[in-house]
Amino acid sequence: MDLHILSGGAAQGLIKALGPAFSAGADVELKNTFGAVGVIKEKLLAGVPCDVLIVTAAMIEELADAGHVIAGSGAPLGRVKTGVAVRTGDPAPDVSTPEALKEAMLAARGIYFPDPERATAGIHFANVLKKLGIYADVERFLRPYPNGATAMHQLAQSTESGLIGCTQVTEILYTDNVTLAGLLPVEFELSTVYTVAVCTKAGQPEIAARLVRLLTTEPSQSIREQGGFEF
Repeated sequence: MDLHILSGGAAQGLIKALGPAFSAGADVELKNTFGAVGVIKEKLLAGVPCDVLIVTAAMIEELADAGHVIAGSGAPLGRVKTGVAVRTGDPAPDVSTPEALKEAMLAARGIYFPDPERATAGIHFANVLKKLGIYADVERFLRPYPNGATAMHQLAQSTESGLIGCTQVTEILYTDNVTLAGLLPVEFELSTVYTVAVCTKAGQPEIAARLVRLLTTEPSQSIREQGGFEF
């Protein structure tokens, strides 16, 4: 049997960490699709098979009201903040204040981040650059990708100098060869609650509910904490 998961990129590392054991124990094969939450919503509404949905809490509520998610089936994974990343081994810039963040971005020769139109962190980061008054100055160095996980992977693989990235902390911590330099300054903080729920058209609703319980209860708490989820 297949269990279809549509998930925002923030939970990709968590699913990959817990998925194999769950799959074996439940005798199902997990079919995972990860992406920016806007893209995930589009896929769900387009009819892509979905048993378990992981997006922002606000989006789960919206989709439950519209009948796409079973009301009451959702539970929070935790809160995810947004941070700045560099390749492991590169000097980590100070990003603790708006002035320091501005200096770090102006010094970069490649800025990796998720989709500024459909990804939660990408939309926010583009707005931060505008609020700092440097969007036009750094625009030629912007390197957007469909989601934060892809952006961080590309950052990790690059051999250029002067590179930096920005996405949700979970996507930074779950990516090899990139390091969290720091969170966005408190003035620009983005803290997003992610929720997992069972879709109304789930082909395996009971197994989907078991996965929801695993992802949101004590057995997975340490893995979530290590990966950047806060409670």
